[in-house]
Amino acid sequence: MRVVAGQLGGRRLRAPRGRDTRPTSDRVREALFAMLGSVEGLRVLDLFAGSGALAIEALSRGAASATLVDRDPRAVAVIRDNLTALELGPERARVLQAPARVALRDASSAGEAYDLVLLDPPYRDAPALGRELSQALPAVLAPDARVVAESDRRAPLELGLPVVVERRYGDTLIRIHALHGP
Repeated sequence: MRVVAGQLGGRRLRAPRGRDTRPTSDRVREALFAMLGSVEGLRVLDLFAGSGALAIEALSRGAASATLVDRDPRAVAVIRDNLTALELGPERARVLQAPARVALRDASSAGEAYDLVLLDPPYRDAPALGRELSQALPAVLAPDARVVAESDRRAPLELGLPVVVERRYGDTLIRIHALHGP
């Protein structure tokens, strides 16, 4: 697995061992960032970060900062290793070990707002997360924010936010949502 493009393009990334983490393929990441267009200067929140590949891709392409959240200590250790290897310090990338709902609650309490939220939960968990994420996300979204949801097309992550783009890549479904629709 590699960073696809930008300042860190071509650099290798590690992924957590085991079957609990399913990194987004290079091909899907490339297509996703083509759909998003410029991410220059954006504040990014990567929930269910896994290896950190999505947030690292955004940082490589000019995002101002990223908060990477995962509840699994093995994933958090790999994210930290990847950030260290790429020389992405705490001024650009912050790592939190916490469940998504706790991270969202704490971000809302702190008045944090994000321009781009990346959601790539374990596929088996996605159907059960829709309502909870739909209720918690608006409190941390900047006015023109977009939310990217990656899930299995057979059991999609259903968010109560307008879908502005939807694409399928094999069994992977990518939806880009916006708070106020297209």
